[in-house]
Amino acid sequence: MARIDAHPGEQAAQDPIRLLAIRESPLSVDEIFRAVGDDAAGGTALFVGTVRNHDGGADVDTLRYSCHPSAEAELRRVAEKVVADYPVRALAAVHRVGDLAVGDLAVAVAVSCPHRAEAFEACRKLIDDLKHEVPIWKHQTFSDGTEEWVGAC
Repeated sequence: MARIDAHPGEQAAQDPIRLLAIRESPLSVDEIFRAVGDDAAGGTALFVGTVRNHDGGADVDTLRYSCHPSAEAELRRVAEKVVADYPVRALAAVHRVGDLAVGDLAVAVAVSCPHRAEAFEACRKLIDDLKHEVPIWKHQTFSDGTEEWVGAC
């Protein structure tokens, strides 16, 4: 009788990191979802972060993301750690920079794994570590004229 992990679909994917980017152009959920398609994956988890119209009890008028030149390398490091810690078949992560409007997609990440629980856990780890470790900063201007930097050192 063959072992379950002897099936070719249980073998590690060649390069599970399919899409990593920091870009000024609008993000596409379809692009992210297609990037993590894998016939050996039984679960795909997708997280999309959008610009909301308020923060900390104040109305947000404008928002701009900027990043350090090392941001893409740090994003790769975060993605490689998730791939090392979970049975990832495919992974994608894209963050937007520049001026964004309320409702715009700011970040999208997706992970496909053999099972749903692993996909959920890996996707959560990916977005949490991206937000904590990748040097991307948000500058918000509020309707009362005040402003703040979020994530800046």
